[in-house]
Amino acid sequence: MARPELPRTMTAWETVGPDLGRVRPVERSVPAPGAGEVLVAVEACGVCRTDLHVTEGDLPEHRAHVVPGHEVVGTVAALGSGTSRFRLGDRVGVAWLRSTCGSCRWCRSGRENLCPRAQFTGWDADGGYADFTTVPEAYAYRLPDDVPAEQAAPLLCAGIIGYRALRRTGLPPGGRLGLYGFGASAHLTAQLALAQGAEVHVLTRGEEAQRLALELGAASAGPADGLPPVPLDASILFAPAGELVPVALAGLEQGGTLALAGIHLTDIPTLD
Repeated sequence: MARPELPRTMTAWETVGPDLGRVRPVERSVPAPGAGEVLVAVEACGVCRTDLHVTEGDLPEHRAHVVPGHEVVGTVAALGSGTSRFRLGDRVGVAWLRSTCGSCRWCRSGRENLCPRAQFTGWDADGGYADFTTVPEAYAYRLPDDVPAEQAAPLLCAGIIGYRALRRTGLPPGGRLGLYGFGASAHLTAQLALAQGAEVHVLTRGEEAQRLALELGAASAGPADGLPPVPLDASILFAPAGELVPVALAGLEQGGTLALAGIHLTDIPTLD
């Protein structure tokens, strides 16, 4: 049941169209949560590279004039029918994965991110570039009150993707990890890997990003198309550049693993 003081309209940013590659501010009605959904008053919403892929047409359009944004932190402002997990005022996060079927082989095996009927925040449904957004309560994350919104928001995508990619590499304890690209996800992954005792080597084109990597404790930081100073046990490619796949493979030790973390990647050259 909605609080009576909720406004009727809100400000949102919607996509203009894949050929124009931008968003525009609009006034919209505050959405009403459906059955099993909660309405979230947005405190902050991070900007993800995938939002750019949606607005610029790198990903096919799933919904015209969709509101992007899937690193959402906010408070529950209204409850849809049949909800029970949250109360009004609870602090929650909204991530990229909005819903799944719950019955396919992928969902039943704990790999719901591969569900062929998955729906995604800011692509299939309106996301967090607005004053309010809705989310199925089963796909909302309870968040602590003492973490600043601007710090919690990136964890809902950049943090999730980086952690997942790091797990997939099978990096051994104390192993050497390469990170190609050093944006939001990579710099969080670097901190996590360093805390776990890994030796981290960053390969990225930006000098500012290289300096940040060294400040965070990376053993080295060099250009994205270069070779690391030592063979690596595992690497993660965060940059959406397929031409770096052979480069990253060349930097691996025998038996090493390269994880491709992006949702969009340019063409990979022919591999020898």
